[in-house]
Amino acid sequence: MSFFKNVFNSSDDKDLNEKKITWNELTDLGQLNEIIAMSNEKPVAIFKHSTRCSVSRMALKQFENEFNSSDKVTPYFLDLIEYRAISNEIASRFGVTHQSPQLILVKEGKAIYNVSHSDIDTEELDKRV
Repeated sequence: MSFFKNVFNSSDDKDLNEKKITWNELTDLGQLNEIIAMSNEKPVAIFKHSTRCSVSRMALKQFENEFNSSDKVTPYFLDLIEYRAISNEIASRFGVTHQSPQLILVKEGKAIYNVSHSDIDTEELDKRV
């Protein structure tokens, strides 16, 4: 999907206006234990988003428009401004450097894929699951 189509989409384009993703909100540190356990059965994707950053907003919008892996991966959304402690714990627990926006794929309790900014790509995520 092109960058300009994402930024300047028209209201006539129904596919772009309908989100293909139902987020699980990540709002409690205890959920990280659940994510680790769940990832043994089905991979979990954590999207870390800064509500103060336009680059993060564009990456989130593009990811939401292109995501079609709900049958293969459980998606979690983290507002890292509101829940910075959770973001810090993710960095510590999964051995990843904090970035925003950031996509982390957790499988069998480990972060197996970690990208940020323009490297966030649903096709690449599909290959990793």
